[in-house]
Amino acid sequence: MAKAKTTFFCQNCGSQFSKWQGQCTACKAWNTIVEELVQKPEKNDWKAASASTEKKRVSKPLRVSDIDTSKEVRFNTEDAEFNRVLGGGLVPGSLTLLGGEPGIGKSTLLLQIALKLPFKTLYVSGEESQKQIKMRAERIQPTTDNCYILTETKTQNIFRQIEALEPDIVVVDSIQTLHSDYIESSSGSISQIKECTTELIKFAKETATPVILIGHITKDGHIAGPKILEHMVDTVLQFEGDRNHVFRILRAHKNRFGSTNELGIYEMQGAGLREVTNPSEILISKKDGELSGNAVAATLEGMRPLMIEVQALVSTAVYGTPQRSATGFNAKRLNMILAVLEKRAGFRLGAKDVFLNITGGITVDDPAIDLAVVAAILSSNEDEALPNTYCFAAEVGLSGEIRPVQRVEQRILEAEKLGFSTIFVSKYNKISLKNTTIKIQLISKVEDLVGALV
Repeated sequence: MAKAKTTFFCQNCGSQFSKWQGQCTACKAWNTIVEELVQKPEKNDWKAASASTEKKRVSKPLRVSDIDTSKEVRFNTEDAEFNRVLGGGLVPGSLTLLGGEPGIGKSTLLLQIALKLPFKTLYVSGEESQKQIKMRAERIQPTTDNCYILTETKTQNIFRQIEALEPDIVVVDSIQTLHSDYIESSSGSISQIKECTTELIKFAKETATPVILIGHITKDGHIAGPKILEHMVDTVLQFEGDRNHVFRILRAHKNRFGSTNELGIYEMQGAGLREVTNPSEILISKKDGELSGNAVAATLEGMRPLMIEVQALVSTAVYGTPQRSATGFNAKRLNMILAVLEKRAGFRLGAKDVFLNITGGITVDDPAIDLAVVAAILSSNEDEALPNTYCFAAEVGLSGEIRPVQRVEQRILEAEKLGFSTIFVSKYNKISLKNTTIKIQLISKVEDLVGALV
């Protein structure tokens, strides 16, 4: 064994220093540098016992024209939403990192996928016992013969079991609980996370086995550990949602094998997470009668069109100072829209409370819902309900003009598919659709919307 040495790491960014200091010179954070004991042997390999007898392959430079560009074969996870976010499935030899808040459903999602996979899957858990995982597996779905459960935190023991089992896919829950004999610091430290991830990457690349890691997050919402962890892996997924709501959203923040614009939507139920194939029908509430202050917007989440419901409540300010509150929508953008209605359309909303809500507990930053926000506010202010068959897709400018939005034809087709009769879009959008049953109402100013709704 090599001589032990002490180094100092920044717990915020992972920078290494030779001695302690109060401020990290890399990220400028104070009191984040801690001392860790580092000790490495001469041999550092996930297959230390057999690596010395094998001939190691040496990479050679190739011309760009000689590189094989055939489409890679992906593992189908039997989960349409998960495949959509990954770009078509798991790539052999890839390392995927899944992060999210505690209790949001990360372990449930990956155990559910592991139970459905037709491949031999090893689920490694450092947080729960085998009996706990068995109870959850029976609740999610009947136990299958393809999923193996291992409760272990030492990477050397994990690799011994992997060599014996030879699984097709490995799931690790979670990377913060693993520790390696090559590092003497505690689990979850900067050096342990980097070392364990390096060993898993080497294993994944050499054996072409996909590895999925679960990562904890900090109170700021970032994945715990050094930022280099996200650079090391191939794909970074974020599992979002509110524990008070049933919907969960899976996004890709980084994807070397596909687009980061896709998202998957799940609904949390007693028997696990259910894939939501048509979220528009769920995000739009079913009402017996028409209610004022409700408007439907045609938005896009990544490449996926969604129809969401915008609710507004306008009432007289009781305490003198009007309140402006927005849930799921940017409060500053709401103030801008109210100023446009006051200045350009002549509505006196300065002395009234305005509350705005995006139903379903989701957060939307697409500017195309501006027109639906205007329609909902005007509907609540006049206490006149909008027809249930109207929807909106346009951005509102500071001068009151209705600005065009991207991929408007995709939004129109989604609205038509869901049975809407009229969609309001900008006059400046170039639309080449033909033989559509939905009426496309073209408007150029906020005043045109007011005239069309009256």
